[in-house]
Parts: sequence; structure tokens; C-alpha cells
Amino acid sequence: MLSIKEILSAFMVLFAVIDITGSIPIIIDLKEKHGKIDALKATLVAFLILLLFFIAGEPLLHLFGIDIHSFAIAGSFVVFLIACEMLMGIELFRSATPTGASIVPLAFPLIAGAGSITSLLSLKAEYFWANILIALVMNMVVVYFVMKATRFFEKLIGKGGILILRKVFGIILLAIAIKLFTTNTGITFVK
Repeated sequence: MLSIKEILSAFMVLFAVIDITGSIPIIIDLKEKHGKIDALKATLVAFLILLLFFIAGEPLLHLFGIDIHSFAIAGSFVVFLIACEMLMGIELFRSATPTGASIVPLAFPLIAGAGSITSLLSLKAEYFWANILIALVMNMVVVYFVMKATRFFEKLIGKGGILILRKVFGIILLAIAIKLFTTNTGITFVK
């Protein structure tokens, strides 16, 4: 049954995992490299990927003989490469299409990545499906508007600020990639 509390809880979990506001420097960086980001296309593709996994989930992965941990590890490699691009100023994701980076790496794996897919699957065990679906749609609306507002953030922060943020978020993205990798491989570091 529909519940405002469940919708808000699911929204907050997905908002934190998708972290579109934290991805603003990455989006700006991708825009500079590829010239164009189609916010609507990226949002729709990310939504469709998340919806597919919400509906089919683990059976879809098992169809290909893949478990959720392997999927998360694969996502960690893509995130790692994006972080390397940001930190070292090299180009690994070359765009041969006019859509630039709207699909890879923006829609997948930054928005619809292993973390958001795994979170969706986990939320299904706790909340009513319609509440999760509403929370997902609400998150995609936020994603779209944040991507459309990147030009505003560019003007607000300036070129120097963007360069600093790119390096800082490159390190954060690198840490996220390593965390995704270690969590899903079972590797632990001694504290």
C-alpha cells in the first residue's frame, strides 16, 4: 500500500546512492570533453536501466551467469577509469557519436550504477514496490534538473573552481571505485 514514509525513505536512500549533486564536477568535466550532454536522454536511459533491474533484478543477471557482486566489480572498474581521466587529464572514453557521454559513462554507471541497482534490489525486500517506483521517478526528476543546471554551476564556480573540483572529485570517485571493488571481492584492509 502507498506510504509517504516509505516513499521518502526510498527516495533518500536512492538520492544518497545516485549522488547526482556530488557528480556535478564529473558532468561538467564530461561536457567539456564531449561538448554535449543530453540530459533527457541520459536520464531516460538511466531510468530504463534501473527500471529493468527493479523489475527483473537478479534473475536477469543470473540469466547471463552473473551475480550482483561481479556486476558491482565491473562497475567499479568503469568508475575507476573515469576517476583516472579526471585526475590525470587523459581521455579513455572516446566518443564517436554526437550524443557524447550521455549514455556511457553518465547514464551508466554514474547514475544507474552498481550501487543504485543493488540499492533498488535491497529496497524491494523492505518496501512496497509502488513506493519504490515513485521514489525512483522522483530521483530521476532531480537528476534531470541537476544535469540541466550544470551551466549555472559552471558560471558560479568558474574555470579554476571546476579544475579544483575535478581533481577532488576524481580522488573521491577513485575511493568509491576501490570501496565497490573491495566490498564485493571480500578484500579487507587492516586498520
